[in-house]
Formats: sequence, structure tokens, C-alpha cells
Amino acid sequence: MNQYDVAIIGSGPGGYVAAIRCAQLGMKTAIVEKYSTLGGTCLNVGCIPSKALLDSSHHYEDAVKHFEEHGIDIPGEVKVNIKQMISRKQGVVDQTTKGIQFLMDKNKIDVYEGLGSFKDATHINVDKDGKEETIEAKHTIIATGSKPSSLPFIKIDKERIITSTEALELKEVPKHMIVIGGGVIGLELGQVYKRLGAEVTVIEYMDRIIPGMDGGLSKELTRSLKKQKMKFNLSHKVKSVERVGDEVVVKADDKKGKEVTFTGDYCLVSVGRRPYTDGLNAEAAGVKLDDRGRVEVNDHLQTNVSNIYAIGDVVRGAMLAHKAEEEGTMVAELLAGQKPHINYNLIPGVVYTWPEVAAVGKTEEELKEAGVEYKVGQFPMRALGRARASMDIDGFVKILADKATDEVLGVHMIGARCADLITEGVTAMEFRASAEDIARMSHAHPTYAEAVKEAALAATDDRAVHI
Repeated sequence: MNQYDVAIIGSGPGGYVAAIRCAQLGMKTAIVEKYSTLGGTCLNVGCIPSKALLDSSHHYEDAVKHFEEHGIDIPGEVKVNIKQMISRKQGVVDQTTKGIQFLMDKNKIDVYEGLGSFKDATHINVDKDGKEETIEAKHTIIATGSKPSSLPFIKIDKERIITSTEALELKEVPKHMIVIGGGVIGLELGQVYKRLGAEVTVIEYMDRIIPGMDGGLSKELTRSLKKQKMKFNLSHKVKSVERVGDEVVVKADDKKGKEVTFTGDYCLVSVGRRPYTDGLNAEAAGVKLDDRGRVEVNDHLQTNVSNIYAIGDVVRGAMLAHKAEEEGTMVAELLAGQKPHINYNLIPGVVYTWPEVAAVGKTEEELKEAGVEYKVGQFPMRALGRARASMDIDGFVKILADKATDEVLGVHMIGARCADLITEGVTAMEFRASAEDIARMSHAHPTYAEAVKEAALAATDDRAVHI
């Protein structure tokens, strides 16, 4: 029986990063993955493939709508080749997952393919097609991730009633895609197919899209996506989803309780994700799960069984790949006797629609609820020369700072390249910068990042220069 200092169950961003960090710190490490490729949901059917399709569809939309204005004439009709688009996406996925395998080999991490389950607190069974072997681990990290959620009355047939996984593999552009859920995944994939020619209708239970983010971002994204002809039905409670031949009929009650019917050829169910512990046999190791199916952990991500830890989507907190990576690193360093720390308030959130949406820290709603006195500095993207040059003028940057101390409490932005720009906000807040600190930093011109400086100036005695 092979013995290890650490075994990780699950090879998503949390799991493989934990494995690499453990190996770097001198531990003999194994990783167990039930699928034939490494990388988990993120690399195989999540972050990476969805961004590949978002970029491809963005290129198509630019060619159809914007090239002529840029002085680029294309003879003949621009057409969507969905087969090639999906093929390119898969090529990106394959290249990325092979890169993870290379990193496992480089760091001398043993990879076991098969379903990992606990035999007891120190032994893990690995089952591949009925063939089982057992490994022994002094410590185990559970990194089994999450799966798409559904509603009890919805039957996902993976053909017309689909989750994000199937939406990444469609063989045709839908005529009318109904998206249940106005969160990150539904909006991103909805925009992909809207760009490619589908009619897209979003049905959201809450009174706004991206409900967990700052209200100003939600309002601006709604406005921008409506300009792109996406349709929104907010405060609607879905009560039935039925397939009738090649059509899907969705019935919902609107905010007045009146029944509304939607008919499309595809329905994307995007109502969140659930922690995935199926087949883990956690009870054999004595590991406790909470009432939502998550693995219970303390502040050190340690379960009630002292040698077993859990990270990522399978524990409490935001289901984000970069959050899982930080947790994987933290556990590895704890096992090595170090004293790592994660500030969960400073884990950024991003929506990869166009315009992109990104945020870190507290929202205005959270500050009001907590009774914190704050000031707001906001600057519109359309006032930037760089934004006008690229024709990406939607959006703004908003900085929230403490009214008394000027410390930055939250940064919220929507616009071009905000997924990258938000790191400036994270960096500033990690060092407890004031709005004036950011305002006094030189920002290259012309860039989108100038909006961050201007928002900081606006929060500092209303000193914005270019509005």
C-alpha cells in the first residue's frame, strides 16, 4: 500500500494548487481524480471553456456590428461556425488540462484516476471501473468541488433542458434560449448565445440580476444587456419546466402572482451550484456535513476529524476558483507549520459578460446595514479617452471609503477589462490604502485604469478631474 503525507481528493483549482504547494514544501503527495482529465469543473466545464466561448462570440459580434465603423470591410456574409467554435473551445481545455498533468509530473505528485472515497480517516479507496486500490495518507484534503443545482420539479434531460455543462457543447445556436437564473453563469452563457443570434430571455426570482453584488452594478449591467436585446423578467418565480417535443415551456408567477408562460427551444437552468460529496463516503472517516451538504470546517479549514481538511466549493463561502486556490495554499502551509491567512472580504468577484463586472470588499447595501458612515467616488467609463477609442463606453468605477479615515472599504466596477482592473482594488485594500493613496498614484494614459484614479479622486473631496 502506497503511503503519503498528504492525499487530495479532487483536482480542481483548489485541489491541484494544494497538491503543488504540499509538494513544494517537501511532503509526499498524491491527488485522486474521478475523471480522466485533471482540472475539475473550472478547467473542463466551467471557467476556461466558458471564457473561450465568450471570446469567440465577442469576436463574431465585433465583426458583425463594429468592424465597419472601424473601417474594416468584410466581403460577403459573416457566419457562425458553431462546430469550429466548440472545437476551438475544447482545444483550449485540452491544452490547459495537459498543463496541469505536466505540473503534477514536475512536482512528483502521484495521480490516481478513479473515484476516491474514505475507508477510514487515514485510508482512501480509489475505484476505477470496479478495480479498487487503497492508499494511506497522514493528512487528507477534500477538494471535490460542486455541481450545478436545479429545482425539485425540473427534470434536466441534457438535450433541451440543460445545465451549464451542456450549454458548452451545443451543436446549434438556439432560436430562443430561456435562462432560469440571473446570476453569473446564466448571464455569461446567455450572452454567448445572444451574440450568436439567439433570442435570450432571463427569468430571475430576485428583483435584480447579480443580486449578491452592489446594486449599482446590477442596474448598470441590466441597462447594458438590455441594449444588447437580452430580455429580463425579474421577481418571477418559476413553477414548472416541461419539454414538449423540441420546445420547452416554462411557467412562472410574476411579482403580482399572475402566471406567465415562456416558450423556447432550449432552457438553461442556472440557479447556482451545490457542494459535491457524492461517493466520498465521508461518514466512514467521521467527517461531518452541514444541512446544506457542505463539509463543516473551522477557521483553519480543518474538519471535525483532525487530520482531514476541506477547501473550495465543498465548504462555506463563495464558490470561486481563486478562493479555492487560496484555501489550498493555506492548508498546505498550515500542514508545514506555517501561519498563513486569508482575508475573505478581499476575495474579488467577477462576471465575464461584456461589459465585465468586478468587485471587492463591501457593497453600499452592506455598509448601510452595518451603519458604517462612508463616502462614494464614482467615475464613468465614457469619460475616458481609452474607452472612446475602443468604443467600450458603458460602465463606471465606484470606490467606497470610510467617511472618517478615508480607508477604502469597497471597489465596484463595470466596463471593459474590469476583471483585470479589480486587482488594483484588491492590492490597495490588502495594504489598507485610503482613497487618497490611490488618487496620488500615477496611472498610465490612456488606459481604463484611469477610471480607478478618477473614482478615488472623486471620493477624496470630490476632486475628479475629467468630469
